Amino acid sequence: MVGAFVLLCLGAEPLPPKVTQAVASQMASLVRDYNHLHQNPELSLQEVKTAAFLAEKMRALGFEVTEKVGGTGVVCVMKNGQGPVVLVRTDTDALPILERTGLDISSRAQGKNPAGEAVPVMHACGHDIHMTSWLGAATILAQDKDLWQGTLVFIAQPAEEIGVGARAMLADGLFTRFPKPDFAFALHVDGTIPHGEIAYSVGPALANVDSVDITVKGKGGHGSQPHRCVDPIVLGAKIVLGLQTIVSRENDPFQPAVITVGSFHGGTKHNIIPGEVKLQITVRSFSDEVRARLLEGIRRTAKGEAIAAGAPEPLVEIRDHEFTPALINDTVLATETAQTLGATFGTDRVKVRAPILGGEDFSRYGRAGVPVFMWFVGTASPEAVAKAKGPGGVAPPSLHSEFFAPVAQPTIEVGVKSLVSAVLSKTKKK
Repeated sequence: MVGAFVLLCLGAEPLPPKVTQAVASQMASLVRDYNHLHQNPELSLQEVKTAAFLAEKMRALGFEVTEKVGGTGVVCVMKNGQGPVVLVRTDTDALPILERTGLDISSRAQGKNPAGEAVPVMHACGHDIHMTSWLGAATILAQDKDLWQGTLVFIAQPAEEIGVGARAMLADGLFTRFPKPDFAFALHVDGTIPHGEIAYSVGPALANVDSVDITVKGKGGHGSQPHRCVDPIVLGAKIVLGLQTIVSRENDPFQPAVITVGSFHGGTKHNIIPGEVKLQITVRSFSDEVRARLLEGIRRTAKGEAIAAGAPEPLVEIRDHEFTPALINDTVLATETAQTLGATFGTDRVKVRAPILGGEDFSRYGRAGVPVFMWFVGTASPEAVAKAKGPGGVAPPSLHSEFFAPVAQPTIEVGVKSLVSAVLSKTKKK
């Protein structure tokens, strides 16, 4: 496999030296932008100041900028003669997490969750790295139009963390009000691999993601008299166990699937059997057929266990508004772009990896008929990764951890170069 990849890369061209020099010259400015974005995170659908910051930067570069697309989305267009239309996407939202990295640039920001409660906010999924790399790539391409020809559509997308941002931008005319792309690129950070390395998948890359709520109904009463009640806690526990057999006994083991109950809430006191409990479930799959089978199995299992317990039928809510479809990297685009990335960074630093069961709504642009490719950029120090592989080693903090702290400058440098390489692979002047 490695040998074949090396041969394939022989026809790809690395970044021109002047681009490498331009990236190096703007790193100090980009790190300042990163620090600003890291210290000023905003929750999903609340990215007002973030959008304004990015819009101002892009206008200064000469892009035609349209704000408030799909809520707080930003669309930036630059035309440079005849050629393909290439979309480059960054996501902009952060997470309700209290940062505990101990860094001087730690976020102290607060926001309000959907319930109106004050919560801490942190860029724990690397969207600050994504935005900074996006700005850096836009700067390189805007300042040297001799490098490329065609149309650039750089979008800053809100609400990736809750799976609604891409859908909102598409519904607001992303592919009708603005040039529809021939290709779409995005990157994502990965805290498990060292900075300087890139990982990617050809074809399936990330999973379908569904959220399911189950309200289990019973008959409450005194804890000393369970025979006078229908205990929804016991029933809920049986549902949790029953759900596991959907994957282990009903699903083809060669078709990845996960059903995880992440929340089980019910009851108020030791000696009170409550009237109901609530379960929150995440469901992961790659194919639409497996997805449909898992969701049907959840409904059937919940209903069947309730019938066996003599309880009312549970309320099963599939939260379709939060569904994120599987990300399928276009085979040709992924293969060709990976060759270019291999020529830029060295084939030993660009590695194929298996799909993972995380989710990303960048997938919706692919579902809308555009070839898409997302790759993953390492953020950890090589020393931390090597130490983690040793005896008793501890893995670096993962995405969504309050301790997640990318090694910023080298990660951003790879991010910028990889985005520019990808764009030039489709738009480079002949």
